Amino acid sequence: MPYSKVKVYSDGSHRIGIPYEPNPYVRKRRKQPEEVITVTEPAEDVSATVPDENTVGNEPTQTERENIPTVPKQRQMTRKELFEELYQKSVGMKKRERKAYVQREMLPYFKDSTSCRAFVEKNFERKHRNMVCRKIRLWRKINQQTFNYFVTFTFDDKKHTEESFQKSLSTCLQHFSSRKDWLYIGAWERAPETGRLHFHGIFYIPEGAMSGKLEEVRDYDTRKKRMQTILQNSFFAERFGRNEFRPIHHSSELPQMVKYLMKYIEKSGGKLVYSRGLYQYFETDIMDEDIICPYGLEGRKFILFDDFGCWIEGEYIGQSSDREVIARLPKVT
Repeated sequence: MPYSKVKVYSDGSHRIGIPYEPNPYVRKRRKQPEEVITVTEPAEDVSATVPDENTVGNEPTQTERENIPTVPKQRQMTRKELFEELYQKSVGMKKRERKAYVQREMLPYFKDSTSCRAFVEKNFERKHRNMVCRKIRLWRKINQQTFNYFVTFTFDDKKHTEESFQKSLSTCLQHFSSRKDWLYIGAWERAPETGRLHFHGIFYIPEGAMSGKLEEVRDYDTRKKRMQTILQNSFFAERFGRNEFRPIHHSSELPQMVKYLMKYIEKSGGKLVYSRGLYQYFETDIMDEDIICPYGLEGRKFILFDDFGCWIEGEYIGQSSDREVIARLPKVT
């Protein structure tokens, strides 16, 4: 019996198929509106404020400053929004310290410590679950592609502000993705020692689609404290500053590069940047003879032979080992 519209992904070793299972009874639940709370922030230190130039000579004395009433700032937000804010502020703390910090800061906005603890625990679990899903999505996208460069772009304050650097580089890469078929997965980060903004990414650049020239450049590696030779792209060097294009010679190098990106994401809570054209699954009809065995929870998935046949609405397209055949199949991101 053939299976229609099977979503196929790679786990790095095998092709895995997920059969299509329509469920007309599933309805989207309406989200209940969250309660808005008033968050009170510590008041500013009036004595530390800089006096206006029109009041020079009439500044209040120290005693007068102490008697000036301070009005704490108040903001309207939901508890979830407050949690997200505190979660981001506590980046770098150990898990136990981080959880204790968030609970302590959120306690005034709950009726008791039990409900506060339950809320924080639930949202930490949500964060963990989301991270696991992001890792799975990342690896499925990577296993469907071929990458040939690990690239680093470094902010140069002589050419851009941080905002213009991030915006113009993002726009440039998006144009190369749509016009030159570049594919990339990357992340923005700051250097631990200098705080300088970087963009790290793994790239697929088709043959003949490289703008500028790759040139060997000698420079000083501040982290390793020694001179090094890197490949720098002249197009990006002129417009954005220092960059490094490191060729990926073998697929075994890729996992370490991906782990480097994920390490940053886990620490900072940032998000990965994906180009267009990166997909998790391709869709095809699958015949019984192409299935090795059931797989996964309750056998709902199945492992496929490496050269299984691909079909679209009863028409045979070719074998999965042919990249041109995969390119013709519908994709799911």
